[in-house]
Amino acid sequence: MAQHDLHELLRSLRVWDPEATRLDPFDPDTAPPAPLALFTTWFAEAVAAGQQEPHTMSLATVDEEGRPDVRIVMLHGADPDGWSFATHSTSRKGRALAARPYAALAFYWPVLGRQVRVRGPVVSAPSEESQADLHARSTGALAAALTGRQSEELASVAELRRASEAAWERARANPGEPSPTWTLYRLRPETVEFFQGDPDRRHVRLEYRSTEFGWSRALLWP
Repeated sequence: MAQHDLHELLRSLRVWDPEATRLDPFDPDTAPPAPLALFTTWFAEAVAAGQQEPHTMSLATVDEEGRPDVRIVMLHGADPDGWSFATHSTSRKGRALAARPYAALAFYWPVLGRQVRVRGPVVSAPSEESQADLHARSTGALAAALTGRQSEELASVAELRRASEAAWERARANPGEPSPTWTLYRLRPETVEFFQGDPDRRHVRLEYRSTEFGWSRALLWP
């Protein structure tokens, strides 16, 4: 296996190469009064620009002992009730959310030099809605959910293969089979930040803040 010098590799990399990234100007004065509309526009523009997997996002939580954790998950939707994602309630992130129901999300779309950050409390949807969300997805998604035991220690890859094959058989035979611990979560935003990169490093950061009177907006130094 070839050996690589990490520092040399890092120095060789370029951020936002003009051949791969389009940095459009962003005038925050033209932004809509609420963040969901701007998120929807930016998401659609990321898709149109060819961003790979724009619906993936970082999810940060804190466990019962105050230790942070982060992982990549899939966005299941965004509407006036919040930004939604799903996992097993018994998983590591599910247990963290049960202990401290507050989280942060981060989207990164390098093809446009954009980030979106969302923070707020998290609530779980009713079981019926969680199961409906699961069964609206692919057979593979159901098979993965039926495999279960997420975040538990695994003895071997062979054990995973056996459990997965059995779960695939169940998912194909019964597409409506429930996964009792599968839970749809909604993050209800308190703040939503939109970051637009700039070639001269004058990045624009617009933060929406939830108040009792609606949304306020403020610019942040880059």
